[in-house]
Amino acid sequence: MTTAAANRSPRIIIADDESLIRLDLREMLTQLGYEVIAEAGDGNTALELARKLQPDLLVMDIKMPGVDGIAAAEILTRERIAPVVLVTAYSDQSLVDRAKEAGVVGYVVKPFRETELMPVIELSLARFDEFRALEREVGDLKDALETRKLVERAKGVLMETHGLRESEAFHRIRKTSMDARKSMKEVAEAILLTHEMDFGNRENSRTGSSTS
Repeated sequence: MTTAAANRSPRIIIADDESLIRLDLREMLTQLGYEVIAEAGDGNTALELARKLQPDLLVMDIKMPGVDGIAAAEILTRERIAPVVLVTAYSDQSLVDRAKEAGVVGYVVKPFRETELMPVIELSLARFDEFRALEREVGDLKDALETRKLVERAKGVLMETHGLRESEAFHRIRKTSMDARKSMKEVAEAILLTHEMDFGNRENSRTGSSTS
């Protein structure tokens, strides 16, 4: 069960150095049914509040005084506290890549609407639950991050080839892992290898038929 599926509303901390943005975020999140339990104007305060209050999720700006949003997200992932949705005025690919390396799976670009926020939050909550499941299996944070990348790619293959929803794709990988007594990493690698081989065979067939 994901945090979002629990009986109570997910508890969220907002972190942004602009008070007006924090006000807008609080209003949006409250309207969407989430509980805003604290606000911070910088990364260090956000970390202190997260350690103390143990929220379900943080919504953080990337650019903040002191510890920025990505660095804070990396710490929160390492300490297994909560997932982070990053809010940014920049859609810079290098920032996105850095955020992924820090374990962030959700971000929204300013200005954004209420309707854009909820799917990102729900996805981040679900992915964090998946990550915890992977970490329990692997037992090591770095290996869990690497395994998650493989599982994300394998989920994409299953979603594309079998028309599954994301949660269904993850469930299938996890069930196969348990049934076959293989790690989720091994199952994900097998799915990706099979997909690559099928793709290669289709390409060879297409090339062969076009040259004949």
